[in-house]
Amino acid sequence: MDIDVNKVAMLARIRLTDDEAAELGPQLSGILGYIETLSEVDTEGVAATAHPHDAAMPLRANVVTNTNRRDELQASAPQTESGLYVVPKVIE
Repeated sequence: MDIDVNKVAMLARIRLTDDEAAELGPQLSGILGYIETLSEVDTEGVAATAHPHDAAMPLRANVVTNTNRRDELQASAPQTESGLYVVPKVIE
């Protein structure tokens, strides 16, 4: 399987040197070859699963756990206005 690594890199918006492309070509071919091998496995009669374990995720109650602590958190700020931090102007 011959792969144009430079084309794949361009599609992925990755800049590669010629040396990197030469090194990645065989690696990418190996990965795709492995995927081809997996596609040949007979999965007839095997139920599709999204997760190998048939377990339900625990759910938590949909309640507010953090209260509004803005005044407490802004108490140590040198200057605030309308609930916002006031900072010195740095760009003229």
